[in-house]
Amino acid sequence: MLNSKIGGLGHYVPDKVVTNHDLEKIMDTTDEWIVERTGISERRYGKKHQETTSSMGAKAALLAIKNAGISKEDVDFIIFATLSPDYYFPGCGVLLQRELGITDSAIGALDIRNQCSGFIYGLSVADQYIKTGMYKNILLVGAEMHSMGLDYTTRGRNVTVIFGDGAGAAIIQPEENSQKGILNTFLHSDGTYAEKLIMVNPGAHGGYHNDKMEAPVDYGYPDAEYGEVFVTQKMLDDGLLSPHMEGQFVFKMAVVKFPEVILNGLSKAGLTAKDIDMLIPHQANLRISQFVQRKLGLRDEQIWNNIQRYGNTTAASVPIALSEAMESGMIKEGNIVCLAAFGSGFTWASATIRW
Repeated sequence: MLNSKIGGLGHYVPDKVVTNHDLEKIMDTTDEWIVERTGISERRYGKKHQETTSSMGAKAALLAIKNAGISKEDVDFIIFATLSPDYYFPGCGVLLQRELGITDSAIGALDIRNQCSGFIYGLSVADQYIKTGMYKNILLVGAEMHSMGLDYTTRGRNVTVIFGDGAGAAIIQPEENSQKGILNTFLHSDGTYAEKLIMVNPGAHGGYHNDKMEAPVDYGYPDAEYGEVFVTQKMLDDGLLSPHMEGQFVFKMAVVKFPEVILNGLSKAGLTAKDIDMLIPHQANLRISQFVQRKLGLRDEQIWNNIQRYGNTTAASVPIALSEAMESGMIKEGNIVCLAAFGSGFTWASATIRW
């Protein structure tokens, strides 16, 4: 059976830089507070009403296609991971296809909603398609435009200061050498604590909150017999259209699951943490990455962190970081590269790759 490999990478981040000092002007926060808790100094925001999740994804995709030495017409399947799609539906996969001008009905498009773990979940799917011989050039994209859905008041600061916009892409191709390429992927999930990191609305829950959250909410739509409308003025007034996160709880889960899933992948491949040449963690929080680094005994040059400059770009963070590390020359042929992510759901995942 064929292995699969990452044949080309590309990433895109918007031009607009938003610093912590910029956020100080619109909400009660400080640069020191943000840096101390997250490690973030700045993030990028897309151009409102000009850039979208799919348009940023297309820019990253074109670079990945170029770096893979193929043309966009060679792409035979699309996988798009995001939590911030252009539309409620359809998903960004077909919109990306349209942006690239490859609207051939022979190309399938799959959308993945696994938030921070989305890119690695997508990589696992692509790996299986390549191994079975179904496709030869899979375009995998992770992209986010968080800036359009954040609460820019003091009420939303704990979440808003963390997130930024951007996109990363990869071309997944066959690898004939069974000792190279994607050695394994591990996917995990546990919905027990779904409400610890959630964006409740818009949704079809009709105001119902289960016992993991508060009591059912009256959204102020009196004529709804079976549920509520997707958006009401009360939702807007009460800040119910923005993400909710219990940061400390998420942090405690992440620092356990990150090293656990990385070691699972290494063990399956007959490797240990000492064999890691480059770890690309999802850029959730610099403190989480530093904890994982210490846990695995890695030197600074063995882990790639860019959250300081881009914030948390969710599904885009792993491919952006991987693309940057490759561009910088920090990843070389034969290196053991580990990808890992943990996020809402909860979902967590890893990929072990021999480059």
